[in-house]
Amino acid sequence: MDDLVLVSKLKQGDKKAFKLLFECYYDRLVAYIITFCHDKMQAEDVVQLAFINLWEDREKLDEKKSPRSYLYAIAYNRYIDSIKKIKRKEKLLDIVWERALRSRISEDNEFLERRIEKMKQTIDLLPPKCKKIIQLNKIEGKKYSEIADSMGISIKTVESQMRIAFNKIREALKKDKMILFLMLKSIPLTSNKSQVSKLNL
Repeated sequence: MDDLVLVSKLKQGDKKAFKLLFECYYDRLVAYIITFCHDKMQAEDVVQLAFINLWEDREKLDEKKSPRSYLYAIAYNRYIDSIKKIKRKEKLLDIVWERALRSRISEDNEFLERRIEKMKQTIDLLPPKCKKIIQLNKIEGKKYSEIADSMGISIKTVESQMRIAFNKIREALKKDKMILFLMLKSIPLTSNKSQVSKLNL
């Protein structure tokens, strides 16, 4: 059946004419859209939307013109719409991800602040000599021999005071394994000056 005849019948709501146009142009339009998106499934979705638009706007069709150029134009426009929709979704996901990340960073910072405050309180409760030795070792990163020299005491005394400090800290921080782990490591508790200042050194 001639395309112009099909258009005329389609304008009158003839579903058979619509089906014939669908069968005639569907594969061609899918192949056309694939040249843009390189995705058959996406191309099929776009073409199906194009035919839905054709049916919905059938009364606007020009009976003197072949539906070919009209269908190709609709399919292309629906493809562009799909790209814009995808980009909007990606942008929205980026925004959601950024907000979630900022929120997580904020929560982590607050958690770290609480840990630092808890550590400060625990260290402040240590006997003066223990407090000074553990600060020199874990905050300033000094070796036992350096601490012994600076305080005029023996290395064994430093070791003894460190054991006392660790036992008290271990007891106070039983539930906070992260701080306890950091304290037991033979490295400075922190290298961040802003965090060190929170310990009132």
